[in-house]
Amino acid sequence: MRVRLVKEQTIEDYLGDNARSKTSFNKWLTLIKVVEWETTEDITNTFGTADFLGKSSNRIVFDIGGNNYRMICHYFFGRNFVHLFICWIGTHTEYDELCSTEGQYTINKY
Repeated sequence: MRVRLVKEQTIEDYLGDNARSKTSFNKWLTLIKVVEWETTEDITNTFGTADFLGKSSNRIVFDIGGNNYRMICHYFFGRNFVHLFICWIGTHTEYDELCSTEGQYTINKY
């Protein structure tokens, strides 16, 4: 199934404030527009460094730009599409701070 990225504008807004990350996120966006996923294993086959979050959250953390940036997304396998909702974007350091409070399981900044 094709991936439907919900609110791609969220990434564009982040890039507006973090211009250094533009190339890395553009590579990620280019790939996400052509992949097809049927299972969660397909996600990790596409993005080998992606990590699924536990606690039945249906969330995944993407490492972007050589692990300089992290993006938390909620995923849902629908009938025709895999829906990917962006929950949070930040640097690796900001992600580590978020993890110290277990906020990665519940944050919905966007």
